[in-house]
Amino acid sequence: MGIQLSSLLETRKIKVEELSGQRIAIDGYNVLYQFLTSIRQADGSLLTDSEGRVTSHLSGILFRFSKLVENGIRICVVFDGKPPKLKMNLLEERRQRKIKAQIEWEAAIEAGDRETARTKAQQTTRLESHMIDDSKKLLDLLGIPWVEAPSEGEAQVASLLEQGMVDYGASQDFDTVLFGASKFIRNLTLSGRRKLPKQQKWVEVSPEIVDLETSFQKLEINREQLIDVAILMGTDFNPGIDGIGPKRGLKLIQEFGKAEGALEKLGKEIDNLDEIRTLFLDHPSVDFTPEWRTPNVESTIKYLCNDYSFNKGRVEKALEKYVESKTKARQFTLGDF
Repeated sequence: MGIQLSSLLETRKIKVEELSGQRIAIDGYNVLYQFLTSIRQADGSLLTDSEGRVTSHLSGILFRFSKLVENGIRICVVFDGKPPKLKMNLLEERRQRKIKAQIEWEAAIEAGDRETARTKAQQTTRLESHMIDDSKKLLDLLGIPWVEAPSEGEAQVASLLEQGMVDYGASQDFDTVLFGASKFIRNLTLSGRRKLPKQQKWVEVSPEIVDLETSFQKLEINREQLIDVAILMGTDFNPGIDGIGPKRGLKLIQEFGKAEGALEKLGKEIDNLDEIRTLFLDHPSVDFTPEWRTPNVESTIKYLCNDYSFNKGRVEKALEKYVESKTKARQFTLGDF
């Protein structure tokens, strides 16, 4: 669900060009859900090939990643492994919401309400195992390294940062910060003009860096205490306390230092409090050294155009960006801007 910490953390908008030469670990499940949610037909239907197989995720990888690669960014994709037991309740809640949204989407289609249909269709998004397999195959063909985490992908992103294997972690979810990501980017694959839901308005979305050092100084708390704020609000592993948002949660932790004192004042309890903390502070990860390779142009064209009916001209044009990125000498750093 993602923890809503944006109002607490300091962020700075940047240009994609500022990230040239940087190695960035992207939360794979997060970005694939993003592609499946946003890359759709006008009525909310997913993109499909001539046989009705979904291609939105493959389209997102090829075309949206090509814009990053074109700007000299080296992408590494991290996939989730087995979810923790404490996450099972949330996963079931998500499943039930998708079933409800599917019914509402079908009703909107029948009523001819295209705007509602698109919104409800986005809420039905499911990431199937074969989509993940297809995505990994395409990444291999494009020369983009990927790794499967033993459990939560956000924790593996944080581990790659700690190991010095990448320069930044990227996701829409602030969970990545709680898992220990010290250098974090949001909106990396969302930049550009985006339509606001149910409105005829568009906004410009830019990548932004979350400044954790400045944030912790301003909030006068540390990472462990930010985790306690999140636990009071509710995480993927617990429902949280009713009425606790980021500002009230922060105030309680600033006052008491830890969740226990805040819970005592509220007269509430959180089951498995220490276990939830441990999931963030000592989550399993694997050692991994990303290797970036030149894309296999011929095999990529065959895979996308022959197997999934992609337009050959568009695929070739996108692949040019992957090939050219290997020979470009653009090595800007954030200090250059």
